[in-house]
Amino acid sequence: MHRDPVQRATPTVEDLLGSRADRVKPRATEGWQGAIRRATGGAVSPRPGKAEQSRLDRERLVQRRLDGPRTIVILNPKGGAHKTTSTLLLAATFGTQRGGATLAWDNNETRGTLGWRAQNAPHHRTAVDLLEHLDSFAEPSQASLAALDTYVRTQVDARFDVLASDEDAAASSSIDAAAFDRLHGVLSRYYRLLIVDTGNNMRASNWVAAVSAADQLVIVSTVREDTAASAAWLLDGLREKGFDQKIDEAVTILAAPSAKPDRKLAERLERHFAQVTADVVHVPFDAALVDGGPIDFDALSPETRDAWLTVAAAIAGRL
Repeated sequence: MHRDPVQRATPTVEDLLGSRADRVKPRATEGWQGAIRRATGGAVSPRPGKAEQSRLDRERLVQRRLDGPRTIVILNPKGGAHKTTSTLLLAATFGTQRGGATLAWDNNETRGTLGWRAQNAPHHRTAVDLLEHLDSFAEPSQASLAALDTYVRTQVDARFDVLASDEDAAASSSIDAAAFDRLHGVLSRYYRLLIVDTGNNMRASNWVAAVSAADQLVIVSTVREDTAASAAWLLDGLREKGFDQKIDEAVTILAAPSAKPDRKLAERLERHFAQVTADVVHVPFDAALVDGGPIDFDALSPETRDAWLTVAAAIAGRL
């Protein structure tokens, strides 16, 4: 009997590939489970333990497919709040986990320190220099990501790029809202993730423009009364400006300022920010970050790496 082809439910290539994926099971590489697997040459292959499975789940979340470019904006109007460090560590986490196409961008209206804390680059060009030649990148058929190498500073091992703010102490140029919007429009064509470090002036037009462009806000504070109060004041101000929804979906990072942070204060700050933002994540103190120089990502402790993976997963789940 001849069957109507429209009614035939035949398997497709997606079914074939899907059935293969269904049979793939994670293999333990850590703990006693990993030791048994190695000792038996894989003949006995336990599933990952709880800690390793947690890491795999967070990595999978960070690596999730995005249907377009996303902008993450790091905020706290107080200096020394861990913004620049957070920008670089987030970019490094996303870059290594996703394989690049990540930009850390210093959106200070004049001078910031993101470029100083990045690894050395063969040039000292900044966002101001890129802005002057931005028209050459406006037409994708006439430009490429490789052409941006003369303006961004590639962090080879961590697989992300840095766009520094103006570093000329004698310069009078600055980035305003219109300049930010132009840069953002072009850079969004070349990067999947743009992680934006901000200055301390909430009234600066480029600061407001970054918040408006953000797909995800990240509020950063050290576990200190003054820095946390600045973050709380920031949130109140953003709500008054009509950014309620972005604040409701924001992620708060609480960074330990020393090896022995004030636990009671950390708990009090978590209670507050958990009520006004979507998630609160603690990151530990790391001696490798103390000197304020270029960050050596290889020198970070395993605990620090794991904490920033947790932060990245909390953010990625909302992109």
